[in-house]
Amino acid sequence: MKRLFKYFLQGLLFSGPLAVTLYTVFLMFNYVDRLIGDPLKKHFQLDIPGIGIVLLFISLTLLGLIGQTIIARPFISFTKRLLARAPLLNVIYTSLNDLFTAFVGKEKKFNVPVIVCMNQENNLWKLGFVTEKNLSEFGLNEMVAVYFPHSYNFSGELYIVPEKSVKLIGLSPSEVMKFVVSGGVTKVN
Repeated sequence: MKRLFKYFLQGLLFSGPLAVTLYTVFLMFNYVDRLIGDPLKKHFQLDIPGIGIVLLFISLTLLGLIGQTIIARPFISFTKRLLARAPLLNVIYTSLNDLFTAFVGKEKKFNVPVIVCMNQENNLWKLGFVTEKNLSEFGLNEMVAVYFPHSYNFSGELYIVPEKSVKLIGLSPSEVMKFVVSGGVTKVN
């Protein structure tokens, strides 16, 4: 009986993460498909499964293409100037823009994984990513900004730490991020 229960747990360990991942993707797919597909079904009597995802992908791709043209640049510039004048909208827009740029833009920010000594007395260390090396505008010379992602969550904290407490890690940023987000249970290659 113990052996049977052990095999059951092993099967759960094999299938659990895959099932949760597939279910999450399924929920996101369904949400986007309903968001776009339901109005199409209501107004045009079109019921094509997956049409919402396809239309979203095509729309975002076309928007990206148009955004790169010289025709769209004045509109983009005007929108940014308009947002800069609205205090609350400016904070929200610039924060989200910087966050998206950090992950997928030309200036990826989470590409310098480090380990930081947080408490020398207890030899406590934390994994993170250097996001800014020069903090002189804050009057913080020899300090760096390090982002520490939370485990099992899409959030984190930003600490300003002495540069001498930071050690570079010779690993890829994606491996370190997976390790941190998994709570340290993912193996680093």
